[in-house]
Amino acid sequence: MTMIKIERLTKRFKSVAALDGVSLSLSGGQIFGLLGPNGAGKTTLLRIIATLLKPDQGAVFLDGLDVQVQALAVRQRLGLVNAGMGVYERLSGRENLYFFAELYGVKKSRADARIAQLSAELCIGAWIDQPAGGYSTGMKQKIVIARAVLHEPPVLILDEASNGLDVLARRALMDFAINYRALGKLVIYSTHVMAEAQTLCDHAAILHMGRVIANDSVANLRASTPNGTLEEAFFAITQQASQRDFESSNQGT
Repeated sequence: MTMIKIERLTKRFKSVAALDGVSLSLSGGQIFGLLGPNGAGKTTLLRIIATLLKPDQGAVFLDGLDVQVQALAVRQRLGLVNAGMGVYERLSGRENLYFFAELYGVKKSRADARIAQLSAELCIGAWIDQPAGGYSTGMKQKIVIARAVLHEPPVLILDEASNGLDVLARRALMDFAINYRALGKLVIYSTHVMAEAQTLCDHAAILHMGRVIANDSVANLRASTPNGTLEEAFFAITQQASQRDFESSNQGT
């Protein structure tokens, strides 16, 4: 079932086209990789999906809801994790989660059950009642992940969420994404680490200068290169796109 439909999305920042006619269809029960170099438009696209930014043209529908028109209902159906999110350091991890449960409108009894479940899944029980100011980066990120899915959203966005994490914390994040997919949810995994995307993702779109230059299963992308890696496919596809852009710009001069 299509969970997110993106139609001819365009967003400009002055003279720069961050997104240039992007169209995608994302289904539940998969980890969808959003790949691209810095400045490709990944975060801009995710911010529009998350109702944090408005496009200049085009539309996005999440679970049939127009993200521009029905923003509040959309927010109730998604969770967002990125590398820059923090926690309230004077509160314990549990208090952080209760605070966000109230924002999501999750009742106390349900919040108790979800916190207990996520505590076990993310292995945070040993320190969840300690002040968050003493947490490591990985511990804080686990609280951020937990609060993003307290309300069990059908869509989870992980935007460069592994940045700055050590090996164990990164593995915990990846395991959680796999388990969340198994529940029939859509996980959007935005990253520039091709090894992570190859391990996790079922399908991937590659963005380059605001345009989708590839959109296929990870298996097909890997099969398109001699050594069968997603990294090699990524390099080949982006280099071809850069060459086309170079030739096009020269023809116009």
